[in-house]
Amino acid sequence: MSAPAATRDRPAEEGAPSADPAAPALSRSSLGAIATIRRGLALSPEFTRGLGWTVAFALVATAGKVVVPLAVQQTIDNGIAVEGGPDLDFTVLAVAVSAAVLALTTACSYVMNVRLYRATESGLATLRRKAFRHVHDLSVLTQNSERKGALVSRVTSDVDQISTFMQWGGILLIVSSGQLLVATVLMAVYSWQLTLVVWVCFLPLLFGARWLQRLLSKAYLTVRERTGDMLGVIGETVVGAAVIRAHGTEDRTARRIDERVLATRRAQVKAQRLSMSVSPFAELVAAVGNAAVVVTGVLLGVGGHITPGQLVAFLFLVTLFVQPMMMATEIFNEAQNAIAGWRRVLGVLDTEPDVADPGDGGRELPRGPVGVRFDRVSYAYPGGPTVLDGVDLEIAPGTRVAVVGETGSGKTTFVKLLTRLMDPSGGRVRLDGADLREVAFSSLRSRVVMVPQEGFLFDGTLADNIRFARPGATDADLERAVADLGLGDWLAGLAHGLDTPVGQRGESLSAGERQLVALVRAFVADPDLLVLDEATSAVDPHTETRIQRALDRITAGRTSVAIAHRMSTAEAADEVLVFDAGEVVQRGPHKHLAEQEGVYADLYASWVRSSA
Repeated sequence: MSAPAATRDRPAEEGAPSADPAAPALSRSSLGAIATIRRGLALSPEFTRGLGWTVAFALVATAGKVVVPLAVQQTIDNGIAVEGGPDLDFTVLAVAVSAAVLALTTACSYVMNVRLYRATESGLATLRRKAFRHVHDLSVLTQNSERKGALVSRVTSDVDQISTFMQWGGILLIVSSGQLLVATVLMAVYSWQLTLVVWVCFLPLLFGARWLQRLLSKAYLTVRERTGDMLGVIGETVVGAAVIRAHGTEDRTARRIDERVLATRRAQVKAQRLSMSVSPFAELVAAVGNAAVVVTGVLLGVGGHITPGQLVAFLFLVTLFVQPMMMATEIFNEAQNAIAGWRRVLGVLDTEPDVADPGDGGRELPRGPVGVRFDRVSYAYPGGPTVLDGVDLEIAPGTRVAVVGETGSGKTTFVKLLTRLMDPSGGRVRLDGADLREVAFSSLRSRVVMVPQEGFLFDGTLADNIRFARPGATDADLERAVADLGLGDWLAGLAHGLDTPVGQRGESLSAGERQLVALVRAFVADPDLLVLDEATSAVDPHTETRIQRALDRITAGRTSVAIAHRMSTAEAADEVLVFDAGEVVQRGPHKHLAEQEGVYADLYASWVRSSA
């Protein structure tokens, strides 16, 4: 149905959820780094399951790294620098023992890696499942507060960053921590004085790490946000490729993508520059530390406080000590990236659904035609004007109702409240006397089915998409449903029948055919209340006839509410609800309303003129 040429100046309600900047946004976690990690580990207990044994294998693998310094010290002091010349038997024994210990530590390192990978993959799988399921629990308004691509990035690329750290940085963190501890203990056994020199040299690096952590935390959170923005825009342009080509906006779209890509690059470069600033400083500290050990060690050796073998072994141990310190830069880098990703995932999980399932305590609705009651229902989008104002009406069971009105009149909000995609700001929506907020989702979704304006199809066959409503349905059941809706000739005209592939988002079918599939899917679901959002919009007259014929059969014996885009839908309805400025200003049969002065008569006259 075409609107009159002179439309009223009011907010376009249909655009409000996606366009309104005040729409309820996803939460942003403000936890510190340690608290974020602790919370993330608590959400995925698989991360820490069996961690004790993994750490034990890591300690054995790490301890094996001191075999070489010990073997060098023992060989020099007891195999070479001994009275009477080198002791070859002792040297061979030391080398053989070292080889055996290294073989054991290699095996322990392998087991540690396998255990760590298994634990992290299980933990990440749990985190992804929780995040994806929570996204589906969020209201339409909350989902629309962020681009779909950016929202998906929170539970894909952000989780991948956690994966990188847990599997690479996590291993290095365990090994490096153990290596640092073992090296420190053994250095202290050889010379507490030299150990003190080493730690004094590296203390500035440790103190600077905390200050750098704050800067990196902000930088990598920005990186994750820019990455989400970039993926959102790219996803949008891929889905809307046909529209972009049709309007010749490729250059403008490319510039828009370039802006997001460059913003992501700038954020990455800034974060990398911060993290890499540690590396030159760490190398300087390592050089100073080695020089100090050599000078101090020679002085101690002259005084008889350390043997030549012990000094050489100590220098080997300093290398083992320095390695974790040098790797700390990369570990720190990945840790901050992972923490930023964790915060964004936690932001999803911490967002409370404003349309919540009452769960096990929810009411179950009996089968049969549904009676609808709106008790003084009002609704306003967050931060926006009221789009429904005190709607008070009742729809008898089994009635076919058409909802009409200009754009922004409140009709779309009406059906969203009816299907509980949103909850009213005031008043109650009741089905068979039960407040929708008290009805279990499992019962509500089985009794109430909505066919949206654009019939969304999943990549698969026609049968897969129809069976989506009832997985146990056989091909015979599907063919019977198609025939019952009078669409047998349409199905027979398809090359592969029910096995016809529909393509991604159903793009292999026309808009009208997608709508037909959506109607068959709804029919197979066998709802008691059918809600249709402009089901006959944007289709050719022949397909409209098919859809109207299918609608007549699918609505028979059921309560149905349809947003009427074309007046033929209103003419076929038992009753018409006319919305204007968020209120129901008229209701009654089409014939009766068309003869009265008012909003409906104006809409009807406009439709007649456009059809002439």
